[in-house]
Amino acid sequence: MTLNINCQFDSGNINVIDSQSNPVKLAIRHDHQSDFYQWFHFCVSGAQVQEKLQFSLTNAAGAAFAQGWNHFQVVASYDRQEWFRVATHYEQGELIFDHAAEYDQVWYSFFTPYSWERHQDLIAWAQTSALCSLETLGNTLDNRPLSLLTVGQPGPEKRNIWLTARQHPGETMAEFAIEGLLQKLLDPADACGRKLLENAVFYIIPNMNPDGSIRGHLRTNAAGVNLNREWDSASMERSPEVYLTQQKMRETGVDLFIDCHGDEEIPYVFLVDNQGIPAYGPRLATLEDKFKQQLLISNPDYQTEHGYETDLPGQANLTLASAAVGQAYDCLSLTLEMPFIDNLNLPDATYGWSAQRSSDMGAALLPAMLAVIDELR
Repeated sequence: MTLNINCQFDSGNINVIDSQSNPVKLAIRHDHQSDFYQWFHFCVSGAQVQEKLQFSLTNAAGAAFAQGWNHFQVVASYDRQEWFRVATHYEQGELIFDHAAEYDQVWYSFFTPYSWERHQDLIAWAQTSALCSLETLGNTLDNRPLSLLTVGQPGPEKRNIWLTARQHPGETMAEFAIEGLLQKLLDPADACGRKLLENAVFYIIPNMNPDGSIRGHLRTNAAGVNLNREWDSASMERSPEVYLTQQKMRETGVDLFIDCHGDEEIPYVFLVDNQGIPAYGPRLATLEDKFKQQLLISNPDYQTEHGYETDLPGQANLTLASAAVGQAYDCLSLTLEMPFIDNLNLPDATYGWSAQRSSDMGAALLPAMLAVIDELR
């Protein structure tokens, strides 16, 4: 048997140490100019049908969020459309997974990839709606466009709702969430979307980090910069993605902001609030609670028991997007976190947390927005 292991494609990431050993020894490549790594995505061909293959990610212990390996299962696909989980375990610092491939060629990844081609398809589809317009805010360090979708007609009485995704490029579930939200928002038969657009205009950046996405990075852009630590010091030299976004936000104003992410370690869906920002008070607390209560109804995958520890008053990290925006605009500003692993409240043995569930979660944000839209100002 001769195995060919390849990652020379969009978001590909793997180093082959020994393809003839059992298990096959691999290592995850670092983000460029960074210590971060955990995203992997590669293709194996030459696998004999029904022969059980075993792979070892030998440097798993040094990954950015190694605790997340404990419940993790690798995703695999034959057609790059359906991604399913395969048996995986973490032992002695290595992530080991077994798979009896049913076809000669199979893809493996940290989570369902969201390709640059799919991103372009999303942008192209959205701009054809009469409700939506496309703007290029500028270019990234690798000279890729930073695309903004504006949905609805701006006006002085309209609430300005902002959403961003994939500041951390390996968190592909974030762009799947934006895709689901856009499908609902742009559906002319959807009453929730229509009602929201009577009172709001949406500014949506589906992929904040095109360079990192294509390079196969976990958390950084082309310069090795973590964009979600740049919101107090963004520059065109280090973090044009954040700089250009902030420039546009100053032009439009912000009444509600949601930054979409994925969490490598916590196997639940949760929101990160901003109780630690200096601007936080009873008004924002009321809006936040109302939003959360509606989201619990809109999608039972969301829960409020598990998540990050709440910041003490005045102790928020203002380098983070949601904290910086919430403070700058005195607005409801939240981070949506979805799991790489699964939602252990509603586990799915075949798919775990998936692209479809991420999309559904994105769509579920709209009824929660509707619940607070009249109180955002």
